[in-house]
Amino acid sequence: MRLLFSCAELGLGHVSRVVLLGKNLEKRGHELFFFSGGAAYQLLKKEFENVHLCTPVAWYENVHGIIASASILNILIPLPYFNHEKNKLEIKSPSATETVHRYYDLRLHIRRIKPDLIVSDGDMHALRLAHRWRVPSVYITNIIRPSYGFSPLLTPGERFTERYVKKCAKIIVPDNPEPYTICEYNLGDVDKMRIKDKVEFVGSFLNLTPIKGSEKQVFAPISGPLGTRAKLTQMIIPVLKTLETKSVISLGEPSKRITKKIGNLEIHTWLSQEERQEFMKNSRLIVFSGGHTTCFETIKYTKPSVCIPTQPEQLGNARKMQELKCSIAVENKEQLRLAIQEIEERKQLYKNNVKRVNECSNKFKGLNQAVDVIEDVANI
Repeated sequence: MRLLFSCAELGLGHVSRVVLLGKNLEKRGHELFFFSGGAAYQLLKKEFENVHLCTPVAWYENVHGIIASASILNILIPLPYFNHEKNKLEIKSPSATETVHRYYDLRLHIRRIKPDLIVSDGDMHALRLAHRWRVPSVYITNIIRPSYGFSPLLTPGERFTERYVKKCAKIIVPDNPEPYTICEYNLGDVDKMRIKDKVEFVGSFLNLTPIKGSEKQVFAPISGPLGTRAKLTQMIIPVLKTLETKSVISLGEPSKRITKKIGNLEIHTWLSQEERQEFMKNSRLIVFSGGHTTCFETIKYTKPSVCIPTQPEQLGNARKMQELKCSIAVENKEQLRLAIQEIEERKQLYKNNVKRVNECSNKFKGLNQAVDVIEDVANI
């Protein structure tokens, strides 16, 4: 079968799921075509042959992270921002313009590819295209109707996009069923939305078999858009460099490979997937922003964590992880210091809670189940 994949570029969680899924579907003999932009496009190019660039659509952000009010303004109005990677002032195009370009980038190829199925991970443009061209679609997501930390100003846009979600043949949620659904506050009430029959809780795409490590350092993997990374870096480095124990931070800059030390802190601009996994395995605790995929990485390695959310989706994940007593959510440097101290003092309690969630999560083989769902829909 011919499958067209499109994934969002906000962070690397979307593309990491698509890579895992694509590898498994390739092994089953399917012909795959991939579309994305930014860093996601570059990562897909390293893994697959038929990869096409399309216009990325992004929130407005600066060194303080994603700004909801400015993002709303940026729907129609171009706004200036400082690009720290290029060290210069730039103009972010209106997201409405990005949306139009994204849609037509995808549409340009659909007649040539003639896909049997469109698979979207977080990309609403692909779902709209599927509906317009009457191609069956599957949506992979951990966010539909967020209920925690989500600006009411964005509700009209949220309800507008839901109509395309409802037209999917299936909605794959790479998470556990209740009561251990990490993205619970980001999904909303699927029964009330009348999509419960389409939603499949398949479990995480990661292999969650626990691996024992040495627990010799604090590890902070940073990822996401530029503004998110800048905000996390400014908060995490001043705290970790004061710790007596060894700590390691990855800045999430794939274009660079630089390592330096400040006291007991080791800073890497970029880590390979293998290096990242090794640091995860050997961590005492993990400091991260609350991204969905990384939540499950902390569960895989049964590590207590501290969440520093920078956007509404991460706020919802952080709240759930804190309710499960696997993590502590913080907002500033002082809270980060206190959270690290709290976990060090009650480490076994937090580890036991993460192990409990791991035992539940490990019952599901999310990747295999997702492949089966996609093949079933494509064969209808």
